[in-house]
Amino acid sequence: MRLIGPDGDQLGIKAVPEALRMAKGLDLDLVEVAPMANPPVCRIMDYGKFRYEEAQKAKDARRKSTNVSVKEVKFRPKIGKGDFDTKVRHLIGFINEGHKVKVTLQFRGREMAHPELGSRILDGVIEAVGPIARVENQARLEGRSMSMVLAPDKKAQDAIRKAAEQQDEADPQGGSNAEDEDQQDSSEALQEDR
Repeated sequence: MRLIGPDGDQLGIKAVPEALRMAKGLDLDLVEVAPMANPPVCRIMDYGKFRYEEAQKAKDARRKSTNVSVKEVKFRPKIGKGDFDTKVRHLIGFINEGHKVKVTLQFRGREMAHPELGSRILDGVIEAVGPIARVENQARLEGRSMSMVLAPDKKAQDAIRKAAEQQDEADPQGGSNAEDEDQQDSSEALQEDR
């Protein structure tokens, strides 16, 4: 077998008993790292420490990976303005959290005769969401429902966030002067009435 030392240096081709003796002399383990090679490659290492480090790397990789789930928001062709606004607000919240959103429009009975109503509602959703999301799957009719998938657009969200920060830096008052003037005008009007 080809033997690699604990520091990664090549120790040459050794017999198994000799390699085991060398590993025991260093109070380490002999681990076969490439069994399919010709000759097989073994390494002298602390196997417990190696397994611990591998587990830590896997844990860090899981922590750094983002878990994107697909949320679903359901609409109906005869949805009212208030319900539509509420559902779009929830949809925008999901997108801001980094989730993909499946927008489903369900038809019942004779509503199937007018799929253009569904298309109009889905177009309204796209318009209301604006640039923070991009359409990943276009709207298509599947049986009694029409659906599309929206995904967050990170670049657009970052650009909007930067623009808002620059606006806040430019106007630290946040437009409260107009409110103060309105309150002053109303208090003067009350004094005149007395």
